[in-house]
Amino acid sequence: MSDQHSVQGVTYEKVGAEYFEKRGLRRFAGAWSLWALGVGAVISGDFFGWNYGLATGGFGGLFVATLLVSVMYICLCYSLAEMAPALPHTGGAYSFGRTAMGPWGGFLTGLGENMEYVITPGVIIVSVGAYLQTIFGTPPEWQWVWWVGVFVIFVGLNIWGVELSFKFTIFITFLAMAILVFFFLAALSAFDFSRLALNIGIGPDGAAVALPDGGGPFLPFGWTGVFASLPFAIWFLLAIEQLPLAAEESHAPKKDMPKGLLWGILTLLVLGFLTLLFNSAVPPGAFVLGASAQPLLDGLIGIFGDGLGTKVLALLAVAGLIASFHTIIYAYGRNIYSLSRAGYFPRWMSLTHGERKTPHVALILGGAVSLGLALLMTYAFPGTTVGAALLNLAVFGAVISYAMQGLSFYILRRDFPTIERPYRSPLGNAGALICTLIAVICLIAMFLNEAYRPGLYGAVVWYILGILYFALVGRHKLVLSPEEEFAMSHRKA
Repeated sequence: MSDQHSVQGVTYEKVGAEYFEKRGLRRFAGAWSLWALGVGAVISGDFFGWNYGLATGGFGGLFVATLLVSVMYICLCYSLAEMAPALPHTGGAYSFGRTAMGPWGGFLTGLGENMEYVITPGVIIVSVGAYLQTIFGTPPEWQWVWWVGVFVIFVGLNIWGVELSFKFTIFITFLAMAILVFFFLAALSAFDFSRLALNIGIGPDGAAVALPDGGGPFLPFGWTGVFASLPFAIWFLLAIEQLPLAAEESHAPKKDMPKGLLWGILTLLVLGFLTLLFNSAVPPGAFVLGASAQPLLDGLIGIFGDGLGTKVLALLAVAGLIASFHTIIYAYGRNIYSLSRAGYFPRWMSLTHGERKTPHVALILGGAVSLGLALLMTYAFPGTTVGAALLNLAVFGAVISYAMQGLSFYILRRDFPTIERPYRSPLGNAGALICTLIAVICLIAMFLNEAYRPGLYGAVVWYILGILYFALVGRHKLVLSPEEEFAMSHRKA
């Protein structure tokens, strides 16, 4: 048994070189790969998920909510652009929290991000199944077949190798962007903002009603609708923050990571606002789209009709969903890998493939949990809007990690001024604290929608169980991984 020592309420074991040899990664990513990883991870939010915010806030409520979360993500990305090159480890968010706030801070940050990345593929697969069901005319009870097949293909692709994975990411991301640009141009022929985007009103009982002639209020649900729409606005941008997870597979993370993050968030902001505007203002309009599992396809049908050509376009549109599905699988694999390699999760989860150097155990495990959640929500809770329910669970974990990362930036600036910072955020501490504040507001706002509270309570239980595991087991089994070595070498424990 290797030497052990305790520090900051946790116990470390010094492992031998063979431990890390079984957990090796391979460097491949450049600036373009990182940009594609960030944009690809998020771009499915333009194809599905955001539209549920139309039902909770109307066009105006969702628009204002999107403005608020855009500020949060801009502040977050500038903060990450400074932290990621300064702490270039696969742990990403966990690594920042670990250095700034100790083992508990690192675990709480990493656990929130873990919930986000593991649940998100389950959200996306619901929409992938809906698109494919409509395109190929398969019966609803076959949904699970599409889900299993797509999971097997893309978990397998991620296991095959980082080179193929990143090359596919670049290709599928550009294809998804091309589909969106085509949709924006095509939407001009059927665009009617007042009649279609503003066709949500409030009935005598306070429930939303469709206004056939449009012209409804910009904020039909008032500011309550704005706050209730925040989780769905987040879906436009959720997961851009996964880029730091690629640090140990990037050739030059100190140079390329800020470029990937900042160009990525700019690309996504433009696409998000254009999607909200054009998809809401073409047939069938905002009221119908508020409950759709395939809003872009519904928009294409509204523009071109339900013909063969539209189904071909819809099949191409699945590229947007696949882009995010593929890259989020990458993200949860690296998140589980890094937390496991450091001992926060059971160590066997971080083993990598001997030849391909990919975290195959983490990829398979995370995929099984994500698929299991989608199946559980669908068949154990019939009548639930599965995509929206899972989306809220993913956002719950995300905003916790955002708040913690904003605090990490502030503490790193305050307590670790001598760390080499190849890039410095022009927003500084103010930007990081604004990110944390908006993230906390989003976390509180999530509980406004009564329909999704049971799922959110489940997310709270998940988070608490994770904390209990670390308190009782994980904190006694930590390993001096690169993230831990860096943190301990820069802080007097």
